[in-house]
Amino acid sequence: MPMLTWPTVLALFTLAACQALPDAPSDHPMLVHCVYFTLRDDTPAARAKLVESCYRHLAPIEGIAFFAAGTRDEELTREVNDLEFDVALTVVFGDRAAHDRYQPDERHQAFIAENKDGWAKVRVFDSSAR
Repeated sequence: MPMLTWPTVLALFTLAACQALPDAPSDHPMLVHCVYFTLRDDTPAARAKLVESCYRHLAPIEGIAFFAAGTRDEELTREVNDLEFDVALTVVFGDRAAHDRYQPDERHQAFIAENKDGWAKVRVFDSSAR
């Protein structure tokens, strides 16, 4: 079997990604749920603990189409970058109904109970996306 070169791999990945895009907006928009946490203790250990808790409690919840949690990239400090958060959580739901089931889910509630005392500030940005 021949070895694939980096340009070939990149081209195949690009082709696959383009094919995954929908041809037209859906009648039922996805819901994008972005949460930005500012921690009372903003040490690397505290940040890592919150990210781990996001994955342990939230990622397994049904209805999630995309999930990511991580720390702010400290090298990105352009004038337009918001630097007032420590951990970001992005959850994309297949539709609004999936989001509405997620909010009262016991795993989401356990995540909040486990972590809320460590939050100095939480900002939530919800948007519909097609």
